[in-house]
Amino acid sequence: MKAVVYTRYGPPDVLRFTDVDTPEPKDNEVLVKVHAVSLNASDWEVLRGEPLYSRIGGPFRPRHHILGSDIAGRVEAAGRNTTLFQPGDDVFADVLSYMGGFAEYVCVPESALTRMPAGMTYEEAAALPQAGAIALQGIRDKGQVQPGQKVLINGAGGGSGMYAVQLAKLYGAEVTGVDTTEKLEFMRSLGADHVIDYTREDFTRTGRTYDVILDLAAHRSAFAFKGSLMPGGRYLYVGGSVATLLQVLLIGPLIGRGQGKKIRLLAVRLGAQHLAPIVELCQAGKITTVIDRRYRLSEVPEALRYLGEGHAKGKVVVIAE
Repeated sequence: MKAVVYTRYGPPDVLRFTDVDTPEPKDNEVLVKVHAVSLNASDWEVLRGEPLYSRIGGPFRPRHHILGSDIAGRVEAAGRNTTLFQPGDDVFADVLSYMGGFAEYVCVPESALTRMPAGMTYEEAAALPQAGAIALQGIRDKGQVQPGQKVLINGAGGGSGMYAVQLAKLYGAEVTGVDTTEKLEFMRSLGADHVIDYTREDFTRTGRTYDVILDLAAHRSAFAFKGSLMPGGRYLYVGGSVATLLQVLLIGPLIGRGQGKKIRLLAVRLGAQHLAPIVELCQAGKITTVIDRRYRLSEVPEALRYLGEGHAKGKVVVIAE
């Protein structure tokens, strides 16, 4: 089969589009013919080995040689101990723990698979797993957004931000989106009430405060976030620099305690099985999946470069058919 392979950390140039053996499913696995796979910040990080936490599975060389985790496709074969899926079933999954999505076929533990939602395309289903989980848990579960609250989403123009803005608006919040100049209109189109160009303005220095801050691209001091929260507010770190991560983990729980401010890491429960609420909203037309660009499997290096340079408005999807 064809796959996009790499054996060392680096820029997209280290990726090779080549022939590899088609995997064979273990007893508890299902072989999936990949039709679509969406890109995430995790792909970019594990490709480059930066930040350092992206090297947990392989400090010096990548543990998995084929990236790609959010997949949608059709079951081709099933291991002898599987009972839930049969060849011909349409499925989607988050396989971040195993990777392998940038290929024509991938083996997936049966427990990680979920049936394709009715009415969704492969591309739409592939866009959901990581981005949808982050948005749902950041806005609804951990953010506990309520009508009338003020919510800021840093990185609102990307995949997770796309869903988070729409979810926060559905819950009745006043939403501020932060991202690059080229994404300002896109954030408005998602429903953001206010937009900030981070290249021109630091949201932690405007004097405005928020009930919830969902930070998808954290690079500031935890003390700066404290000043941007209302009493009782919540700050949730999703991704960003190691320095900010360490501050949030080590001193975040302490610095806002006096005013009931919570500065925490968003520990996301990944897996398509946790996505039912946002899937239903998508099926009902209340949330839209915006796919910025589509690439062929052989164009994965170009797709990752586009994502990594910060251009993607919504999701970038690779078509593996």
